[in-house]
Amino acid sequence: MTRIDHPEPPRALLIDAGWRLALAGTGAAAAGLALMALGGLGWRMPAGATAGYAGIAALILVGLAQHAPHRRFGAANTVTLARAVAAALFIGVLCDGAAPGPDGRWLLALAGTAALLLDGVDGWAARKTGLASRFGARFDMEVDALFMLVLAALVWRAGQAGGWVLTAGLLRYIFLGAGWLWPALAAPLPPLFRRKAICVAGIAALLAALAPPSGPGTARLLCLAGVGLLCYSFAADTVRLLTAGRQRRAAVTT
Repeated sequence: MTRIDHPEPPRALLIDAGWRLALAGTGAAAAGLALMALGGLGWRMPAGATAGYAGIAALILVGLAQHAPHRRFGAANTVTLARAVAAALFIGVLCDGAAPGPDGRWLLALAGTAALLLDGVDGWAARKTGLASRFGARFDMEVDALFMLVLAALVWRAGQAGGWVLTAGLLRYIFLGAGWLWPALAAPLPPLFRRKAICVAGIAALLAALAPPSGPGTARLLCLAGVGLLCYSFAADTVRLLTAGRQRRAAVTT
């Protein structure tokens, strides 16, 4: 586990993050109620979205110490928080239980595309404002993983692909679980353009599969391509980490 140099975030950072989380939570609840009214969804939609957002907010507060010594939450993390709200709303749609119709699929695909476009903003904003941190990098990564999982579940719920499409979203969590069993896989990885590009391509493939113009046949091909790319990326990282682990052990014994 990564050592935290700042066991508690500065009070100013907690206050700044707190009001942003509260504002985003209010927006998520309002959007959930609006979708329930306009989309003919049941009470499970706003309830699921609110519960999903509450879990995200709790994890943010737990990990916020890694954003220290910065005293501001920052624009970059706020952009990532907006993507987390989108993921929470998608969780609410899943909790409603009904398969989305064509109009609903269009709305979800457009909202997901907007969230995907924001994914290119947070890293740039962190570097521009000088507020890059381990927290920000991890926050961005975990929101990507959650977003991909709920998007894959929506594609499955819409009948566009079989349950195998959930592999796209589960790979990240399988990788984390493997890190508990094999510590070599828990070692930090250097940032790579390949990893980010494949993540974006995987999300784009799921969005295209969810949009109404894609029939089940086309959607399955898109999802298969996305899952294949993601499997390659995780396999490459696994080989890299295991090789580095063997080299470290060999260096210790010589």
